[in-house]
Amino acid sequence: MRFKALLTALLCLSAPARAAEPAPVEVMIVGTYHMSNPGRDLHNMKADDVLAPKRQAELAAIAASLARFRPTKIAVEWDAPVVAERYPKYLAGTLEPSHNEVVQLGFRLAKAAGSVPVFGIDVEGEFPYEPVKAYAAAHGMTPSLDAHGADVDRAIAERERVLADKGIAATLRSMNDPARIKADQDFYRSMLRIGGGAEQPGADLLTAWYRRNFLICANLIQLSRPGDRIVVFYGAGHAFLLRQCVSETPGMILVEANAWLPR
Repeated sequence: MRFKALLTALLCLSAPARAAEPAPVEVMIVGTYHMSNPGRDLHNMKADDVLAPKRQAELAAIAASLARFRPTKIAVEWDAPVVAERYPKYLAGTLEPSHNEVVQLGFRLAKAAGSVPVFGIDVEGEFPYEPVKAYAAAHGMTPSLDAHGADVDRAIAERERVLADKGIAATLRSMNDPARIKADQDFYRSMLRIGGGAEQPGADLLTAWYRRNFLICANLIQLSRPGDRIVVFYGAGHAFLLRQCVSETPGMILVEANAWLPR
């Protein structure tokens, strides 16, 4: 028995040590609406004043709930230089009041989590929708295009109703439901029907849209380090592709926002 125990010990000593696997990066994608009503999208949700006391209380509760995730980094839909300029002012209490969700959700959570760093990961991109409309008009496809647009408008109207009746947290939970995110992707996939032969404006639109989202996700991946817990706040239209990118990237784990948002 002693010889066997000694042999086992020697074999263990001689076996090559295995390198420890790096800790995974946990990423929570929180799809949001644009709280400052910039009106830059094809279809825009109308939001009330997030600086109102009622909404500020709701946002504080959301930040407190998400802080339980213990994020180490926050990523937001602004350019890096803008975040670098404004986040220190926010921490110092000198930033002008802002309706923007980057401030109201991103900066607020970063401060609540212990003034963790905030990264602007946005990338400008083209969204060539006019050629899609022109092709549809020339080929009798405008009714189909309008029908898809009407579906989006109905979804936005429902979000506005939830916001008015149930508040910001309920709105975010609705927007971040995986089934809702998948359904919202239908609009983009439907664009592939607009085109024929060598003329493919729908595919061109998706190529531009996917490129922007891949560049955004590249910025996210490149700022991550093993063991990070990152919360990403982005317009909900980006959620499907950002979730897909995180889910399919080795070393990253997608965390469902609705497991952490307050009820």
